[in-house]
Amino acid sequence: MDVAELANYLGIPVSTVYDWRVHGKGPAAYRFGKHLKFAISDVQAWMAQQREPSGQPGTPARR
Repeated sequence: MDVAELANYLGIPVSTVYDWRVHGKGPAAYRFGKHLKFAISDVQAWMAQQREPSGQPGTPARR
């Protein structure tokens, strides 16, 4: 998927995807000339890493 498709998929502005790139965040991308492409499997793996920990018994909830 390209940058616009990724932004749409995540429900964020395209500028956020570019900001993530500048700051070394976000899913890994492939560069084809001037075009950035994202593998769906990389996006899904990155999303799984962003998941907040679920409330475990005995651990206080984060606020």
